[in-house]
Amino acid sequence: MAEAERHRLERMFHELDANNDGRVDPRELAEGVKNMGYYHVTEEQIIEFMKKSDITKSGDLNMDEFLTYLQEHEKQLKIIFSSLDENKDGVISPTEIVSAFQKLGIVITENEARALMQRINVKDQSLDISFEEWRDYLLFHPSADLANIISSWRHNTCMDMGEDMAVPDDFSQQDLYSGMWWRHLVAGGLAGMVSRTCTAPLDRLKIMLQVHGTGRYKSGKSLRIKDAFTYMLREGGIRGLWRGNGINVIKIAPESALKFAAYDFFKSWIRGSADRDLMIYERFLAGSMAGGVSQSVIYPMEVMKTRMALRKTNEFTGIIDCAKQLYQTGGLRVFYRGYIPNLLGILPYAGIDLAVYETLKQKYLSRFGANGDNVPPAITLLACGTFSSCCGQVAAYPLALVRTKLQSQAGLNLQLPKEQTHAIGLFKYILREEGVRGLYRGILPNFCKVAPAVSISYYVYERTRQHLGVEMV
Repeated sequence: MAEAERHRLERMFHELDANNDGRVDPRELAEGVKNMGYYHVTEEQIIEFMKKSDITKSGDLNMDEFLTYLQEHEKQLKIIFSSLDENKDGVISPTEIVSAFQKLGIVITENEARALMQRINVKDQSLDISFEEWRDYLLFHPSADLANIISSWRHNTCMDMGEDMAVPDDFSQQDLYSGMWWRHLVAGGLAGMVSRTCTAPLDRLKIMLQVHGTGRYKSGKSLRIKDAFTYMLREGGIRGLWRGNGINVIKIAPESALKFAAYDFFKSWIRGSADRDLMIYERFLAGSMAGGVSQSVIYPMEVMKTRMALRKTNEFTGIIDCAKQLYQTGGLRVFYRGYIPNLLGILPYAGIDLAVYETLKQKYLSRFGANGDNVPPAITLLACGTFSSCCGQVAAYPLALVRTKLQSQAGLNLQLPKEQTHAIGLFKYILREEGVRGLYRGILPNFCKVAPAVSISYYVYERTRQHLGVEMV
């Protein structure tokens, strides 16, 4: 290796050696690579890098071990780079990336290749990758195998952060074997628990308005937001604002696990024998079907959540008592009140939410990606998630309102007209009595909770995944 290259690696070692003892331990390595800007390097990759470079098995690295490993690693990266550079012009183009993927049996478009390359090429505005950019990006990647590099590179690019996105994350085989998948789910689950708990009063207020109505209509009913909030405080006190939140939090774990398993199954089914990325409409389809499966299983908890949120003081002693009373009144069927509109609501919400989120994100990248912004900043992702979620809710809200009103009837002998006991009849009744506005009762507090829910969820997720060693880039 040229003397200048050796000095470059020596300087890097000294930068990693925070306590200047001539050795780099795992903690110094993990903190050092992040300080150097290698945010895409995961905890697992750092551990694997340490194992492969620690020749003496001492648990840390000295200068010789560090230089020896990286010199050999860079040689292997040079060989791979040369094999990718088919026209030998010293840079890798999007066309050459597509060709490399195809040789591994992976089908991607040239646009997908450009998106991948934007992650590496941050020094200039060209779409080509020089060896220096290639080397610097993969310097701490523990493998010099092309298939492994492409799998990790491709997977990391697909990792998006969207609030309440109906499409779960994709996980690579490495994630599945290393246990990274459950860390993602734990981080997401904890984020959901905190955000739902913080916005629970707004959620209960929305349910009250959906069921009991707002504004003055032909029926003479009148329930404004202020009236509903005052009633909740008077009837149940401050604690009463969180009624129904317990079961809403409990259902996160089974819902997330079921959605993850179902999504993995459906994306494999859609992909078939081809090893390729799913198109956006295919992700939407797989995510919608996975959402349908998870909702079908946990739907009884949704019904109980609505009944618990609407309950009066001492009506139920707890979740189990609520389940018993509902079952005694209507059997198993009562736990699926409003199931059809709920299932139908998944499609417009998931489709519009995902489409708007992806469109806004890609618009940002197409405009600012050339300036080195290969991943939108957190505030941009929050704005995209908030706006896309609101758009999805506007489309699916009438179905959600009908679902909630049907759920509220569970276990109650209200002696309602038959028209108001099934989805189509209830939809027509609301439209006739209250107009289109009646189908959007409670949407204001629902909108009000979106921004804080997104922000809280994102913040908690970021904190949790950093603690668990989950890297999202």
